[in-house]
Amino acid sequence: MKLSQTSAPIYEALDRYRSQRIVSFDVPGHKQGRGNPELTEFLGKRCMSVDVNSMKPLDNLSHPVSVIRQAGELAARAFGAAHAFFIVNGTTAGVQAMVMSVCKRGDKLILPRNVHLSAINALVITGAVPVYVNPGIDRSLGIPLGMSPEGVREAIKRHPDARAVFVNNPTYYGVCSDLRAITALAHEKGMRVLADEAHGTHFYFGEDMPVSAMAAGADMAAVSMHKTGGSLTQSSLLLTGPEMDPGQIRQTINLCQTTSSSYLLLSSLDLSRRNLYLNGKEMFRKVAALAGYARDEINRIGGYYAFSRELIDGGAVFDFDTTKLAVHTRDIGLAGIEVYDILRDDYGIQIEFGDIGNILAIVSAGDRELELERLVSALSEIKRRYARDPSGLFDHEYIEPEVVATPQEAFYSAKRQVPLEKSLGGICAEYVMSYPPGIPVLAPGERITEEILGYIGYAKRKGCFLTGTQDMNLERINIMEA
Repeated sequence: MKLSQTSAPIYEALDRYRSQRIVSFDVPGHKQGRGNPELTEFLGKRCMSVDVNSMKPLDNLSHPVSVIRQAGELAARAFGAAHAFFIVNGTTAGVQAMVMSVCKRGDKLILPRNVHLSAINALVITGAVPVYVNPGIDRSLGIPLGMSPEGVREAIKRHPDARAVFVNNPTYYGVCSDLRAITALAHEKGMRVLADEAHGTHFYFGEDMPVSAMAAGADMAAVSMHKTGGSLTQSSLLLTGPEMDPGQIRQTINLCQTTSSSYLLLSSLDLSRRNLYLNGKEMFRKVAALAGYARDEINRIGGYYAFSRELIDGGAVFDFDTTKLAVHTRDIGLAGIEVYDILRDDYGIQIEFGDIGNILAIVSAGDRELELERLVSALSEIKRRYARDPSGLFDHEYIEPEVVATPQEAFYSAKRQVPLEKSLGGICAEYVMSYPPGIPVLAPGERITEEILGYIGYAKRKGCFLTGTQDMNLERINIMEA
């Protein structure tokens, strides 16, 4: 029987299980919360009662045959995919499964360098070789943009043996590449198209949105349901097109996903899919309106620049996600990370991230106009209190890498740790990045240059949260042995 989108098979199975008062002699050991009263008081009895183990009535994520399979089929139909796989190890696991499904050691993957850490980690795991397409750069904002079809065409021409093309849809800042054109270019040469849609859940359900990966004909897409789709943190979907073998994809996912899947995460995906299908248009109409209102008000302050579709140029900015509230801060003399810290410490406002020149506030269906007014007011006051001469501020986020070795070769190489200031010219054997957004400044196999060292030093002085190095203080860095 074909289920309706009003169904939520995993949630309904959990509700039946909870009502049956089953005596549990399996894991987890808290036994519906009775074994950990403090945690039960914190999370609630209802939550703890459905934090359960895989069993026949509840199916098994690694080999779904009943309710999880049904929920996946409903998700696939809702998102316009051939198949949908539930991911409980974050979109990181979805991205890794995509790359691992099409690439093995020595295979080439065409991708922009401004990808999330998870994509380059997949290269470390597989031994695949990156073919980087440098994204466009907005010089005034200092941010990386998307990949132009021309850049992808040239990369395909130089590397006709590449296995796949990897695309951000959208970038963290809301920029979208021409995914339909890129997909056509790749498919013409027999290459797969993989889309990182960590920030693109709403493309599938909103109105007047950039094209989704599945609608553009991409072969796979990793979608962070928890970011804009309403599910619990760490829950995600991997969507596939009709040309991908679902059995092989499931086996690949099982290489990088837990066998002890959380039914809290699974049920949140199930319920969120239902909510998006039934209410998504209205939800994201509201989100776009709130973001647009805030953008207009911030631009009226002066000094700030909340950017949007005016960036569209038909090339590296083919489209723009208007639900994104990204604000350029450098013209008031403050780095984005400085505004981020002031908002949190002085005004009790937590935004998604601040980088060298911009901040990003995530607007969702859970927001109200009141919260946006509070953010606008705080930004106005920050300008009044803290604005200064912007000269001398670092003016760009993206630094073109010099790739010397593959990520896998460098990560597993013989290495030595040297003081950061003495690493110039060395080949990095680990990561350096701000998190969020988790886009590496340095990845394994890339040469350490004066520009990169200057960026790292500046980011440290401004208070960016730099991660990835073995040395937690980022005073020393691992480089490959000569």
